[in-house]
Amino acid sequence: MKATLLIELLTEELPPKVLEKLSTTFANEVFASLKEQALLGEASVCTPYCTPRRLAVSITAVEAQQPDRVIERKGPAVAAGLDADGKPTKALEGFMRSAGVTLAQLQRVVDGKSEYFVARVEQKGKALDEYLQDIVTQALKKLPVPKLMRWGDSEHQFVRPVHGLTILHGNRVVSVEVLGLTSGNVTSGHRFLCSERVSIEHADDYEATLARDGRVIVSFAHRRESIVARLDTLAEQNGAIWVGHANFDLEKLLSMSNDERSVLSTLLDEVTGLVEWPEVYVGEFEKEFLDVPQECLILTMQQNQKYFPLLDATSGKLLNKFLIVSNMQVADPKHIIGGNQRVVRPRLADARFFFNQDRKQKLESRVEKLGNVVYHNKLGSQLQRVERITTLAGTIARLLDADKANAELVARLCKADLLTDMVGEFPELQGIIGRYYAFHDGEDLEVANAIEAHYHPRFAGDSIPVGAVASSVALADKLETVVGIYGVGQVPTGDKDPFGLRRQALGILRILVETPLDLPLPALLKATAENFPAGMLSASVAADVEGFMMDRLRGYLRDRSFDPSHIEAVLAVLNGRLHEVLPRLQGVRAFAAMAVAKDLAAANKRVQNIMRKNHEELGTAMASAAFDAKLMTDEAERNLHQAMVDITPFAQGYFSRGEYGQNLKALVTLKPFIDDFFDQVMVMAEDRKLRINRALLLRQLGGLMNQVADISRLAA
Repeated sequence: MKATLLIELLTEELPPKVLEKLSTTFANEVFASLKEQALLGEASVCTPYCTPRRLAVSITAVEAQQPDRVIERKGPAVAAGLDADGKPTKALEGFMRSAGVTLAQLQRVVDGKSEYFVARVEQKGKALDEYLQDIVTQALKKLPVPKLMRWGDSEHQFVRPVHGLTILHGNRVVSVEVLGLTSGNVTSGHRFLCSERVSIEHADDYEATLARDGRVIVSFAHRRESIVARLDTLAEQNGAIWVGHANFDLEKLLSMSNDERSVLSTLLDEVTGLVEWPEVYVGEFEKEFLDVPQECLILTMQQNQKYFPLLDATSGKLLNKFLIVSNMQVADPKHIIGGNQRVVRPRLADARFFFNQDRKQKLESRVEKLGNVVYHNKLGSQLQRVERITTLAGTIARLLDADKANAELVARLCKADLLTDMVGEFPELQGIIGRYYAFHDGEDLEVANAIEAHYHPRFAGDSIPVGAVASSVALADKLETVVGIYGVGQVPTGDKDPFGLRRQALGILRILVETPLDLPLPALLKATAENFPAGMLSASVAADVEGFMMDRLRGYLRDRSFDPSHIEAVLAVLNGRLHEVLPRLQGVRAFAAMAVAKDLAAANKRVQNIMRKNHEELGTAMASAAFDAKLMTDEAERNLHQAMVDITPFAQGYFSRGEYGQNLKALVTLKPFIDDFFDQVMVMAEDRKLRINRALLLRQLGGLMNQVADISRLAA
């Protein structure tokens, strides 16, 4: 008989930040185990549930009885299972005992080059009840929890104390013992809004019963949707938008829809893990606190109190209001609102105190104190790092024709806010609060803005620095980090990247590509490496980091939906000039869509193959020789040469203007001449002078065809 299976573990409050992950892991492990035991149907659906006080899973169409099956077990190889007399060895005897078969019942199966014994044993199907205890126990052991705890006199361990176990197959209680608890069909509702225990009569009624009788929304997704709907409604009523992502660009937030904001909200997932029957209320604080930078107040409310600050929907300015997600839905919420307002005031007062105290010292006065802060035990102090960034930022600014003095000033001040009380309390504000303090100190707006912008992009989708000064310092900061950390052997491996080198490398690439900036990457890496004391970094660090960054660039470009073959074609001739990579790729994409593109790519590949195969013989001679039109003897080669002469000014003009697609399309006119040349002309002629001259012609052709990209890589 098929029926829905329900498993619920009732606990003390689970960690909210990982609640959804715990829930999905538990559900997936149970589902996989049931499937392995052939207890699921083709249409079985797994639904995870979780609240702060429970993990649960509901799976439809679960069989009450496992079908009879033939279990196949692979034994030892025939060569190892039989001795010289053809009798079973000890290895084979042990396998037969464990499988419960005789030698006559074994079959031989060829697997690759070897022959093995296989036991096929008919196994009578067992009842679901016989498997569930082990399935639930093993699923709980596989949950991603860093620490387990014991409670009371129990020897059992779990992430939180466990108080109840419900297991139902349809309307039947499956008797199982897990973590010292015997399963039943009675659970608890809301801790405060439901005083009676809740009976689950049927597994299919679990979600509806707890909502009706227990005042609990057990679905994480439904609970989250309920919170979002109330946040949207109350924000709209106050002419505002709610903020649930501390590190997001607030200006960009204003242009987003409610759905887009909810997807980005990290706070939303956390509060969803804190409530079972959510309601949202509006709280207020005194307007005088708005004199503090709004980023500070937003972080204070989000991190310390789990509130959703409100921004004016038109101006983007922080309002003196916030939204409270409560676990209590009551008719008169004034005590809930009042209590939260009393709690938030001291937090805001602390932020105001830090802000006022910090401004008593100029950023410049804090710089030398960075010498007491260790950056890395192999790379020195933060002050030494700032000095390296300052030198490099000045070099980059000069290359960009930017204000070198301003770039060096920004670089000198950009880490000073690390020693402020505000950043000590909220590390996320580094750079942001530095901007406020620099402006307060009387620095130019360009300098103050660049202090914040040099951290950008901070995460995927973040904005890049605007302006040459900000870009210079941002590049210097990120280059110093990547080259320095990589150069002392702290290379990212697998999913481990403690210094965020992948993120920093992507930031460098985005600034160079998207701004765009005409700064060759190899030269930047070389200048950065030379900025460190001799012997501090590995000798090959510039080349190593270039390879690391080019891998990141390939991933970045694939994420922008460029074809991998197009990417390789462009990178083959780019020589580190990343500011050209996007327009070149767009040109290659347009060219590749033409019907003739593959034919030209194949011809180009043929040219390169000829040059490569004969490089040893002709390479030295070609280095000192020049193409001589008078040596041409065949009409086909003269026609090809003339076509190249005719098209070159147009192709070069397009290339110099950055019209890369037009450059490639201009090559289409060469196709019939290239075809005739290969059909009628013997490149490797017996006459050595003629052979070298034709090779020189092909080299010119290859250079003309491969200015934008190595189009031979586009050949199928």
